[in-house]
Amino acid sequence: MTALATSSSAETRGVLVEVQSYYLEEQSHPASRRFVFAYTITITNNGNEVVQLRSRRWIITDGLGDVEEVEGPGVVGEQPVLRYGESFRYTSGAILTTERGTMKGTYQMHFPEGGQFDAEIAEFLLERPYSLN
Repeated sequence: MTALATSSSAETRGVLVEVQSYYLEEQSHPASRRFVFAYTITITNNGNEVVQLRSRRWIITDGLGDVEEVEGPGVVGEQPVLRYGESFRYTSGAILTTERGTMKGTYQMHFPEGGQFDAEIAEFLLERPYSLN
């Protein structure tokens, strides 16, 4: 079994999505099966068209294989517009009942003159340090 990284990177139609995740020990409570993770995402427009992030779709899988799908408008209350070379960075989080899990998903990107595409968020690991599977 190949180990997943706590970071990921994917580029779709010039939109680069980079992720770094980390475990928040001070907010977690393992005895209560509460494992809190944060992730910082940087979205960079390397394409030659202006794009706007309108919505997100996450697929969150815990260590038992249970899957939760989350969809909604924007990210952290924003729908950023990115011109060539511009980036948007934000931090958010996830709470699992297992000490390991994964996340992946897509951002729905729109062009000002019409049209849209899904920018990939490559799968990354949510992992409590020193955990076993």
